[in-house]
Amino acid sequence: MTHNILSCIIINIQTTAEKAVFDYFNFYNKFSMFSKITNYIKTSMEEMKKVSWPTKKETYNYTILVIAVSLGVAVFLGALDYFFNWLLGLIIK
Repeated sequence: MTHNILSCIIINIQTTAEKAVFDYFNFYNKFSMFSKITNYIKTSMEEMKKVSWPTKKETYNYTILVIAVSLGVAVFLGALDYFFNWLLGLIIK
């Protein structure tokens, strides 16, 4: 009987100690996660300072270029669509 009581006390102490260790590491991992996020934000801001941003004129020119190429591709694909529609109409008749 005494042996059972002692083993229950020892098991209870052991599980309490394991829980305390688990809680400590769980807290440490949460803290580590926040420090990783903070480090990521700091390094990202440092890298953003190194970026060579285009001037307003370059941005305007690139925007016009993208619009022109997009319209050119749209016209080309529209012409192909019209041609194949016409060709298929000839074949079906």
